[in-house]
Amino acid sequence: MTQTETKDTAGFETLQRPELEKVCKWIFELGAVALVLYYIYSAGFGSASEQYHLGLYLLLTFALIGILYRFRKSSPVSRPSVLDFLLIAGSIFTIGYWIVEYPNLANRAGNYNPLDIFVGAVAIIISFEVSRRTVGWALPIIAIIGILYALFGRAMPDAIAHKGFPLRRIIEYCFFSQAGVFGIMANVMATYVILFIFFGAFLEKSGVGQFFINLPMALAGRSIGGAAKVSVMTSGFFGSVAGSAIANTVATGTFTIPLMKRTGFRPHVAGAVEASASVGGQFLPPVMGAGAFLMAERTGLPYSQIALLSIVPAFLYFLSVWVMVHFEAKKQGLERISAAEIPKFIPLLKSGWYYLLPLLTLIGILIAGYTAYKAAFFSILVTIGVSYFRPETRLTPKRIWEAMVSGAKNSLAIGGAVGTIGIIVAVIDLTGLGRIFPELVLTVAGSNRAIAILLLAAASLILGMGIPVTAAYLITSELAVPILTTPEMGIPIIAAHLIIFWLSQDSNITPPVALGAYAGAAIARADPWKTGWACFKFAKLLYIMPLLFAYTHILFTEGTPEQYVLSVVSAVVGTIIFSIVTMGYFVRKTHWYEWILLAFAAFLAYIYNIWTFIVAIVLVVIVYIIQKRSEV
Repeated sequence: MTQTETKDTAGFETLQRPELEKVCKWIFELGAVALVLYYIYSAGFGSASEQYHLGLYLLLTFALIGILYRFRKSSPVSRPSVLDFLLIAGSIFTIGYWIVEYPNLANRAGNYNPLDIFVGAVAIIISFEVSRRTVGWALPIIAIIGILYALFGRAMPDAIAHKGFPLRRIIEYCFFSQAGVFGIMANVMATYVILFIFFGAFLEKSGVGQFFINLPMALAGRSIGGAAKVSVMTSGFFGSVAGSAIANTVATGTFTIPLMKRTGFRPHVAGAVEASASVGGQFLPPVMGAGAFLMAERTGLPYSQIALLSIVPAFLYFLSVWVMVHFEAKKQGLERISAAEIPKFIPLLKSGWYYLLPLLTLIGILIAGYTAYKAAFFSILVTIGVSYFRPETRLTPKRIWEAMVSGAKNSLAIGGAVGTIGIIVAVIDLTGLGRIFPELVLTVAGSNRAIAILLLAAASLILGMGIPVTAAYLITSELAVPILTTPEMGIPIIAAHLIIFWLSQDSNITPPVALGAYAGAAIARADPWKTGWACFKFAKLLYIMPLLFAYTHILFTEGTPEQYVLSVVSAVVGTIIFSIVTMGYFVRKTHWYEWILLAFAAFLAYIYNIWTFIVAIVLVVIVYIIQKRSEV
């Protein structure tokens, strides 16, 4: 890969221009800063009308992609080509037309003139192109297949056939309706997600990231497998505000992976531990992944409530990885981190406690009942203030400018996918596929929740092979939530969304895709395939948690407080046993019959019945005694 070829947050090879010519660089930076300032101001003082709130976001995002991302490898490296300028001009024209004509378009809805249709068609093509440049071919190909499906519905097999729609109607629905390019994905990105991307960029410039590494080192560095446990905690701290598994892997892995290797972890295991822990940042409040904001919009629940419901599942995920790395270290007989490398907790906290203020501000404002974008706004201000506690971390005007440019640049990868995702969702809505697909799955699964979840996991993995996890969540939830919430399944809507949200992360850790694992492998200089399978092992709770959402009261969406407490306690114990089973090691390496007893114990613990719970504990104690005696 050359200097100008990078991996974006979705893991696809992209062709960027890291060294723009001076004039182009200034134009890009001015556009980036305008994007950041407008949406930070909107978060603090109220957003403009929909035409400007959504229109300016897409216009600036598409135009900036035209400057930063090359059309192909042979395009100029340091300046936009003619085709890039056409993309930029087309973006300004089509999105600008939508902004200026917005009131008139509303008045002539259903009776659009030829210019409207032309603009819509060009905008759809531009949406495909910016998606191709930022996240690869898969997303636009899916959208094109969707449009062909909408066109030729009558020619489809009976199971998925529909009446078919003329191209004009498809263009109208994909561009002018609230389900298309300017639909829920664009709205959530412009209102919530980019603000937290900007927040992450300010945190990175303020020195908070190093504190989030030092604090876990002080807390867990002295324990067995301390280097890997530091990775788990660091990824949790950073991931809770970063909201991107691959960005988390790269940001924290540059420190934690060499540390793990130095203390004896095999390279592919070190890369896998970091990637597995980084995926957990998608589930861990207060920020979680971009899909959580989409979930708030889709369910109508406050984001703070979704974050609150996600605390226990996120804790269980990190607990699982923590227990696994503990027994991996015991199994391999690995060294501990040198005491000289471990900072003392109290002095560290005294010297840098204020670095926690942005995170505490974010949590406090969400708990107080304010919106997520308001919380992001004030957290950014606090971050700037905190940076002035030390001269070396001060966010001077120059560094604030750099943070804004970095934040805008980081938002482009997912921003480039917004229009195409909206088109896919619009096609699903227009053709009725959202009603057809549930019927097909229910025909196979009946009322069996486990079979339905297994089918949806497979669908999510296949979809995740080519598109970012947020897109996978939105598209899969559009099809799958109606299945899980049917009377036959009887799953509450928030549990259904969380099932899909967790399953949509599987492309980060499951071969043959394992995008997060491959990022960890690159840093560890390890075999990507071995790293991917090791990552699958460490992150295996990703596939257990959806079943707990479906069969237990772990979300407390229904049932009594006693049932909730029993569900949580059972899940904690079950997760610990499940992690031991996964590693095949307890006091020593487990024999096959011990493994079967522990696996059965994990299953019984997860059932959350008091009697099965007691039997599970008894089985674990029996295996422990057997292994202890065999050591004597």
